[in-house]
Amino acid sequence: MSFTDTLKRSLGFEETETSKREKNAADSALENLSNMINNLTRSEGRSNSPRQQPQRSQYQPRPRPVNNPNPNPAPRPTPVQDYVDDDYVITPEQSFYEIVLIRPKTIDDINYVVDQVLEENNPVILDLSFLEKESAANFKLAGDKINQMRSRYGVQALLLAKTDDKELIIVSPKKVKVINKG
Repeated sequence: MSFTDTLKRSLGFEETETSKREKNAADSALENLSNMINNLTRSEGRSNSPRQQPQRSQYQPRPRPVNNPNPNPAPRPTPVQDYVDDDYVITPEQSFYEIVLIRPKTIDDINYVVDQVLEENNPVILDLSFLEKESAANFKLAGDKINQMRSRYGVQALLLAKTDDKELIIVSPKKVKVINKG
């Protein structure tokens, strides 16, 4: 059985053996009721007077209605879930986040990073190695801007990797939690 079949069955879109039996029982009860009504209407159509004696030559027993103890299916019980402190629901304000990977070469690139983090609420991964090698003043300015975002807006900045040719930092807005486990 595939996942979609199981999902359909659990949501009640597909008939199970139990529901088929209940449907057949309900159909037979309706058929018996229909036969009984037809017999009554036929016999009333023949009799002109209300005190006429019933015909004894053709004895037909009344059909017994089938007792269906549960004509309507019972609603499925809601599953009881134990909530543990570790369980939580994430409801993002945005439908998705773009994680930008950028190697800034100018201050305009740093300003783009600030806009992405503060205005668009997107995390950014920075490779500051180019600024560190080429322009010490721009590298210091980039560090100052990151520190200002951290202190003023609660932005998180974590060093991901530092090697001779790379210095990777992830900068994320306050709403996107980045946790350093290690």
